[in-house]
Parts: sequence; structure tokens; C-alpha cells
Amino acid sequence: MTEARVEEPAQTDIEIQEILRRLPHRPPFLLIDRAENFQPSRSLVGVKCVTMNEGFFVGHFPGHPVMPGVLIIESLAQTGGLLMSKSWDITATNKIILFMSVDHCRFRQPVGPGDVLKLHVEVVRARGDVVRFRGQAMVEEKVVAEAEFTAMMVETTE
Repeated sequence: MTEARVEEPAQTDIEIQEILRRLPHRPPFLLIDRAENFQPSRSLVGVKCVTMNEGFFVGHFPGHPVMPGVLIIESLAQTGGLLMSKSWDITATNKIILFMSVDHCRFRQPVGPGDVLKLHVEVVRARGDVVRFRGQAMVEEKVVAEAEFTAMMVETTE
């Protein structure tokens, strides 16, 4: 009698050590802390835990801290870059992923200290080194921002 082979479940979570290997961003501009629900070439959910220690809260806005909308969109873009990197096995040393465009961007409600952003990103279209994404940033099941955006992979020059 032969033993049944048990397959390991696919890794769906991405921790900070792997994010640092795959993305060139570093604090204070690294805007995702971890990721979950990785579906190769299809989708990923980034997670950003927003704290009062974020440098942008000093001036945006004193007495009423609000995460700048452009940084929420950057968080979505970094999640898209991580999805590309893991799906196509790109590291920050061999290629860089650049943000090309953003369309249909909407902000629905403010994000502040204590919020946990869930950054739902899915691939809309992939052609060669260019990928089109749809993203939604959510806090407690409410959409706080959404956009479509495009990124491309380019060789590093180092």
C-alpha cells in the first residue's frame, strides 16, 4: 500500500521580510505592513496599520489627523507592485515596478490613526511588462478610496 501524498497549501500571506525583498520602498515611504490572500497573477490584499506615528500627520492636519488620499492610492499601488513581484518572481535587485497612471480615483471617507487599511487589488489586464489594476482601500468593510491604475516593470540600471 502506498501513502497518499499530502500537498502543502499555497502560501497566501506575505510578511514584511518578503515585502522588503520584493519592493524598493523603505520607511517612511513603505506603506504596506503585510499582505494576505495572494492569488498569483490575479489579486492580493495589502494591509496598512495606520498609527499616530506616521510623519504625515504632523502637518495633515494638526488637531485632526487625516491620511493624505494620495498616500492611500500609493498604498494600493505598492500592493499592486507586490502582486506583480511575487507573481512574476521579480526582486528589487533585478527589476523595478513603476506607477504609470491612475484613473477613476474616488475618496469616500477619511482615514486616521488606529484605522487598518485593507488594500484589495486585482489584475484587470496584463500585457507584456504592463499591468492594469483595480483597487479598493477599505476600513472595517467600508470603501474609503478606489481607483484603477497601471504599472510597468523595467530593468534596473545598477
